Amino acid sequence: MTNYLVVIRNKKLNIDMSGLSAFLRVFASACVHFDKISFVGFDSSKTISEALADCKNCSENAVVLCCAEQKDTIAGYLERLYSVTFDGRSYLNCGGQTVFLGLENEGADFASACVSAINKKCGVCYDKFYIKCVSAPAELIRSAIAKAGADCGDICLAVYDDFGDQTIEASYSSNTPKMVADRVRRVLVAALDDYIYALEDISLERRLYDLLRLRRMTISVAESFTGGGIASRLVSVPGVSEVYYEGLNTYANGSKMSRLGVDEMTLKSYGAVSDRTALEMAEGLLATGKCQLAVATTGIAGPKSDNTAKPVGLAYIAAGTRDNLKVYKFNYGGDRERITRTAINDALFLAYRALK
Repeated sequence: MTNYLVVIRNKKLNIDMSGLSAFLRVFASACVHFDKISFVGFDSSKTISEALADCKNCSENAVVLCCAEQKDTIAGYLERLYSVTFDGRSYLNCGGQTVFLGLENEGADFASACVSAINKKCGVCYDKFYIKCVSAPAELIRSAIAKAGADCGDICLAVYDDFGDQTIEASYSSNTPKMVADRVRRVLVAALDDYIYALEDISLERRLYDLLRLRRMTISVAESFTGGGIASRLVSVPGVSEVYYEGLNTYANGSKMSRLGVDEMTLKSYGAVSDRTALEMAEGLLATGKCQLAVATTGIAGPKSDNTAKPVGLAYIAAGTRDNLKVYKFNYGGDRERITRTAINDALFLAYRALK
């Protein structure tokens, strides 16, 4: 079954494509893939006509996205082209051909409706499983997928990476034998076990919250270069007050000393960005007796380094309990946002792993 996507947009604008990526992800999640994707300038009637005619001549399912001001015009043209009227101005059926017309900023609901209609038309329903990881090496993921894909039938594997928070999504038809899906899952889990935090579609912060509740433990966080990002992620979870005691944003050395008890000689001898400082930051949280799990971060997010010879991207994350507190060193690449957001994911994962 051939599927086309036509996006009619203002080509002179530098449009953020993240919305379209999320839109396409809904289709990929249900094993519906586009054989052709065309981006067409909204001010070129000739090019628009050619793209829509291509849909009519070559595709069984076409999704057309345009701006709100053009939707009625595009709908009228498609109705004349297919000699059929739209059902509710969104769906057009002509024999074995279907056209879905939406706005360029349509979200997941519209995409899900299109996917549901296409799968119903094909007489197929799909199941899924998820593997959630943090900072698994790309080559390891590729090799695991290659090994799992040797005999995976019609299972479609997709990998999504959000600053190191990785989702492997497997989609497969109900015709796929359960033993095949189970084998693929086992191969992936065995290869990626050290980096996995969940085998369901759940956020990292929610997984940590659930584990803290299960262990009946409380967490505190001290952040330097991550600027409160870890705390923000934690408090986004409903009910987190049951397990979250406090979060301190200790940027200045004076704050590290007065609020966390970091030794002045540690800062002078090793620097604010050091394994020793990260360790003492976390120890300061645990010393209050108000938490059983502590996380502390210190690093250089950029765009410039500090006054030392330490490079941008150098970071230390301390995570653990009073009896098992460890410090991890990282050398991140990328811009300031990538460095901090990746470090936040690593810190949450290290906290989770300390309790696993």
